Amino acid sequence: MNETALTVRQTARPHGFPTAEHFTVVESPAPAPADGAALVRNLYWSVDPYHREMMDDVPGGFTLGEPLEGRTVGRVVASRTPRLAEGDLVFHRQGWRTHAVVTPEEVRRLPDLADVSPTAHLSVLGGTGLTAYVALTRIARLQAGEDLFVSAAAGGVGTATGRFARLLGAGRLVGSTGSAAKADHLVREVGYDAVFDYRRGPAAELLASVAPDGVDVFVDNVGGEQLGAAVGALREFGRVVRVGTISRYNTPDAPPPSFDHAAVVEKSLRVEGFLVRNHRELQEELHEFAVPLLRSGRLPLDETVVDGFEHIVDAFLGMLRGENTGKTIVRDHAELAALT
Repeated sequence: MNETALTVRQTARPHGFPTAEHFTVVESPAPAPADGAALVRNLYWSVDPYHREMMDDVPGGFTLGEPLEGRTVGRVVASRTPRLAEGDLVFHRQGWRTHAVVTPEEVRRLPDLADVSPTAHLSVLGGTGLTAYVALTRIARLQAGEDLFVSAAAGGVGTATGRFARLLGAGRLVGSTGSAAKADHLVREVGYDAVFDYRRGPAAELLASVAPDGVDVFVDNVGGEQLGAAVGALREFGRVVRVGTISRYNTPDAPPPSFDHAAVVEKSLRVEGFLVRNHRELQEELHEFAVPLLRSGRLPLDETVVDGFEHIVDAFLGMLRGENTGKTIVRDHAELAALT
């Protein structure tokens, strides 16, 4: 192929909040697939909070100077394997680049779902949605009528958790976010009953203002002060589902969260974390649950879409600053043109 391939690489470890200077874009000819492989032209890219953790010098983190990884959806444009045909839409993890050589074992062929945006495979049908689904159905074991508190409720996992919880019959649904505008959006558009701006005061007081009678489940994307507040607000036999610790990603020297450990015993609470990669066997179950709801319009997509691969670093940094509502997805210009 005569196309130019672009690849984003990390050049240095950040200390605190990352900047564009921590990345570089490398140009090269589009690679050719070897026997048994295929070339994919990536069309949609996911940028996620966990990428910030991988920028640090941690096991399994990004290697300086090497292509980064991330969830992406692309189309096969050249194939040297009978298991992948040109034109196949696939999901794989060689993101942060415009072209990727993959083997059949490294991809998941995606169905062509009529009336469902391909971006859904990176949001409610992808790792973001699977995280929310596992959190509610397997870790919290949510029962109809139970009340929830969700931190970082305006993010990708937070909006998916809110949508799924409402569809699963949750009772009162409250959340936290970083601005009054987002709080209003979550109540008007996503289905939360009440949301507080965590910047407005002590988390325990703010949570009590929206959930004066307590909650049964806390889906925690933040950690820190909000985790402590939630432990205090949980009712007997309450559950904490630990998904992420956004509050520490850019402040690694911050003290660990403090909460009343005695309350865990006295109220018979359960605190459990998980990694979504350990629950991939539920992918088909998620599809069976979510696809009919997407097609019927009962499950809208909460996405912030940024057009142009050249903006992927800005999209990532903007997501870390909380500039998005829902899942942040970068879209190839050609895909935008095909939709207009």
